[in-house]
Amino acid sequence: MRSRTIDSPGLDWQRISPRYLSLRVLSLVVEAVITLAVVSVPLVLRSLDIWGGFPAWIAWGLPAVFLAAFLWRGVLLPRQVRAIGYAERNEDLLLRSGIFFQRTLVVPYGRMQYVDVSVGPLERAFGLCTLKLHTAAPGTNATIPGLPAAEGERLREHLSARGEAQLAGL
Repeated sequence: MRSRTIDSPGLDWQRISPRYLSLRVLSLVVEAVITLAVVSVPLVLRSLDIWGGFPAWIAWGLPAVFLAAFLWRGVLLPRQVRAIGYAERNEDLLLRSGIFFQRTLVVPYGRMQYVDVSVGPLERAFGLCTLKLHTAAPGTNATIPGLPAAEGERLREHLSARGEAQLAGL
């Protein structure tokens, strides 16, 4: 069965950088190591006979459940990253994301108040940035993560210019 999308036909969707997947995997591994270390404390204490009264099924089950959850998230990550994209049209910018729950967000150029590019330490190491679009309505604030730095700068300038042109036309 072919998956159905909510995309309009004929749009030229731009994808984010494939390096964003490496960044997300690294973040997931760090989160998993820290979380598994914390939830394994009862197992370690029970194994050392420090907390012998703790139920064995919980001591073993808690890390197992979290490990399974992190593995599932790891399996989904490549598809989640591939699902992120944006398309520029004459009057607006479309952003899409999601594999199970697909979302397409339309941001009219005339409604953009400002465009922000942010770069964290890990993003900088991977040569990526996150573009944030701010509008008057908080529900339409949108982000495009995983853009190459040069594309983020280009989009910031282009979208700002389009937004100013649309506001001048009002």
